[in-house]
Amino acid sequence: MEALRESLLIMISAPIYIVIIGLEILLSNYRHKKAYGWKDTAYNIYLMLLNSGVDLLFRAVYLIILNYLYSIHLISFDNVIVYWLLLLLAEDFLYYWLHRFDHVIRFFWAVHVTHHSSENMNFTVGFRSSVFQPLYRFLYFIPLTLIGFKPLDILFIYSATQIWGI
Repeated sequence: MEALRESLLIMISAPIYIVIIGLEILLSNYRHKKAYGWKDTAYNIYLMLLNSGVDLLFRAVYLIILNYLYSIHLISFDNVIVYWLLLLLAEDFLYYWLHRFDHVIRFFWAVHVTHHSSENMNFTVGFRSSVFQPLYRFLYFIPLTLIGFKPLDILFIYSATQIWGI
């Protein structure tokens, strides 16, 4: 079920990304602003693929840990709408803090700075993430599982919010 949801997200978002990137390239060329360099864009996509690969390799370990923690969760949700709304708000809140820590704690900044190292500012820079981020990113999911949100639902919401967050 989770693989189906994630595949659906990719099938919906990939064409949207391609159209947005294409429009941004056309618009920047029309305005004579070089928003895209081929090397930089290729590097952004390379880092996205590498980051995704590392994330997939570690996802099984994360899910084992998160499922164990979910087994001792505190709250059970009866209302599906309330569950998903609270999960969306809680995940976004915790992601804000994760991202803030990436900026203010030197260790995390050393990992996160890759995202801010592009000389161009364009849509593909949002894909530019360090391969080390997946090693600690799942830690911010832990409070969500302890509260009572299912690990696969958390990963789904995380994937969805990353689509609009780019």
